[in-house]
Amino acid sequence: MKIKKYRLQTEMENLKVGNEKWFKDYLKELLESDKPYYEKADYIAYCVNQIQVKVDYVSSEIKHLQEVKKSLASSKELAMEVTASVLSEYGIDKIEGVNISSITINPSATKIKDVINFKDENKIMGLGYVKFLVDEEAVEKALKSNESQELKELVDIVTIKETSPSKIKINNKRNQSNNEVKIEKQVA
Repeated sequence: MKIKKYRLQTEMENLKVGNEKWFKDYLKELLESDKPYYEKADYIAYCVNQIQVKVDYVSSEIKHLQEVKKSLASSKELAMEVTASVLSEYGIDKIEGVNISSITINPSATKIKDVINFKDENKIMGLGYVKFLVDEEAVEKALKSNESQELKELVDIVTIKETSPSKIKINNKRNQSNNEVKIEKQVA
């Protein structure tokens, strides 16, 4: 399948909050056109699907780049350690350069941290080393089931209403690969 970039797709890709009017007008123009309804649906779905393909591609590239970054950072650390080891073998603790000031060897450092393992947590808590927090899930459950009148006097309930704008959903045919894109290279 060859990639075609339609005007609607370009407009979707450049759509920002606050400048939807032109896009709405273009959609209305499209819907009021003489084209059959299925062509209109296919056109809108194709454009949305192509944007999703781009999103998936970018996500894949980001994941790949994160792996490359992690590998390069690991390789750099290992290279620095091995270089320090080799320089130490030769008795070199500092090398001066032209493009850099110098390379020096940082001696190995040891950090000591105490880890406390509790033999009997109940006895320790009995000594007063306790941290108490309100169990929000239990409070919510008790309020919903009207278990405790005393509890109602100790809390305020604030209801927050969030409204999501309506969106379209593309229902793709199952045996059709709408999300696959093959880019053909043309050789001169």
